[in-house]
Amino acid sequence: MKKVFVVLLFFSFTFCIFAQEKRESSFSVGLGPEWNMDSRHNFAGGAVLGLTFNLPNNFAAGLDVSGSSNFRGIHVLEPDVFLRYYLQKKAHLGLYIQADIGAFFLFEEEGRTNMIQFGFRGGYRLPLGSYFFLEPYGRLGYPYAFGVGLMAGIRL
Repeated sequence: MKKVFVVLLFFSFTFCIFAQEKRESSFSVGLGPEWNMDSRHNFAGGAVLGLTFNLPNNFAAGLDVSGSSNFRGIHVLEPDVFLRYYLQKKAHLGLYIQADIGAFFLFEEEGRTNMIQFGFRGGYRLPLGSYFFLEPYGRLGYPYAFGVGLMAGIRL
């Protein structure tokens, strides 16, 4: 009788192992370069750091911080929050549209200028295996006019 009990106990634990399903990642972190019009005169180059939290129904929310410079005395810092919607129903991957709102800090020789920034972004989150991704995007808005970039990141 003990042997039957041990065998049943063994199989009850092993079935629980197979019952677990793969959980979708709940947030991601990305970093990448950007080319934009953050300067009063000419273009600027910069970098963006983003944190995205997945929400139900193909939505995601997050935080972005961008830093840009025209390398001639104008530097910009853009912290913002966003709401994103993925157009494909594939685990928060593929085409998306996004609305941003945040601050725009312009640093020049004359001092700092503070503004509110808002805009729209469209992009594509391309998975590279289970955890990594590439994300080319373009954005339009005020006061920066436009930006294009490529983020690489990890889904956690």
